[in-house]
Amino acid sequence: MVSAPSDEFRFLSTLAVERGLRPSVLPVERRALATRGGDLSVLQWGEAAPTFVFLHGLGQNAHTFDTVALMLAAPLVSVDLPGHGWSDAATDAMTSLETIADVLSDGLEPLLTSPAVLVGMSLGGLCAIALAQRQPTWWSHLVLLDITPGARSEKARGVLDFLDGPDSFDSHEDMVARALAHNPTRSRESLERGVALNARQREDGKWVWHHQVHTSRLRPQFDAAQLWSTLHDLPLPVSLLHGTRSDSMVDSDDRRAFAEERPTDVVVAIEGAGHALQSESPEAVASYLDSVRPSAALREHPEGENA
Repeated sequence: MVSAPSDEFRFLSTLAVERGLRPSVLPVERRALATRGGDLSVLQWGEAAPTFVFLHGLGQNAHTFDTVALMLAAPLVSVDLPGHGWSDAATDAMTSLETIADVLSDGLEPLLTSPAVLVGMSLGGLCAIALAQRQPTWWSHLVLLDITPGARSEKARGVLDFLDGPDSFDSHEDMVARALAHNPTRSRESLERGVALNARQREDGKWVWHHQVHTSRLRPQFDAAQLWSTLHDLPLPVSLLHGTRSDSMVDSDDRRAFAEERPTDVVVAIEGAGHALQSESPEAVASYLDSVRPSAALREHPEGENA
């Protein structure tokens, strides 16, 4: 596994100031966790067993949850999925959510000594469903961020168009320009930080996204009906948070299906947000996660929108 740069945490103090937060009192470090599919790279916040475990979306990396992590101020782990960030490449065998769950199980097992909240966004949410099925006793709650088993390529067209762009860029600024074009509601400052933490320069001087370094891409296949059935059978609370803009990947059919499969669970609409909830509405995401953290799990399950 290639080492991450020593200055990768340089933006945390700026994020804290922008959000009116105190700088993190928790130490954060990058760790390499051995798995059957190579090393899994993670960010570990705090030295105690994690209260939360985060799985990011396609083309993203563990730093996408930095702002949420600062707001929670709790021990947690944010994972670079295989073939993303600083994790080893996805192997040719990682073609299903189940094989990814095996790898995640290998890496996370030494860290989880008490039940944690599992949070998955987009592709990470689909992986989280498989991981929760594989290791149900590890989790006190599953939170899906703008994703359901009803995800289809046409719903993800904006994301896929962005990821299937140029194979390389002449400059870091070209990458920022592309990010701005595809994320018009995000500030330039936030996108510049995101690009800086999700790109690297090749030996030929060209710039690429982390996931473009690897020839094998992590785009697992899954059967939607089977994954809905898996979600139905999970023996733990599940919450669905979704955006209300047109670029959300959760539509009325998804909400209806979720309510049918999980009739006692919670659906929360985050007004004005699109697909990337953790980036666009970190306050809302952190607030909800704080309400379901294990220390609060004995409280009455909160009410939400089920529609």
